[in-house]
Amino acid sequence: MINNRSRNEMRVHRHRRLRKHIAGTGVCPRLSVFRSLKHIYAQLIDDEAGNTILAASSLDKSLSGTLKSGGDQEAAKSVGRLIAERALAKGISSVVFDRGGHIFRGRVKALADAAREVGLKF
Repeated sequence: MINNRSRNEMRVHRHRRLRKHIAGTGVCPRLSVFRSLKHIYAQLIDDEAGNTILAASSLDKSLSGTLKSGGDQEAAKSVGRLIAERALAKGISSVVFDRGGHIFRGRVKALADAAREVGLKF
């Protein structure tokens, strides 16, 4: 049987499969990561209430002058640090990590490691 799904359709399929087991709450929200070719985005989501608590991306105004590119590992590290600092400022210390169907390496891993360095637990 030949798989006729595109790369993005396969990622969405993996993400749906993962989301059956991952859910964020108000106390321990879900850290969702989305990456495009040019940028990387992270959100803290409360799935019980259906709200986004915090968000950070490589397009953020606080990071605009410091990044060469929004789609490299340095940008991912900056976004990871930024989301972790904002979460700790709001009193959130632990999260559930949602890699968005991507393999845990490269930019996704860089974002997670940077968030852990600042003090976010997952």
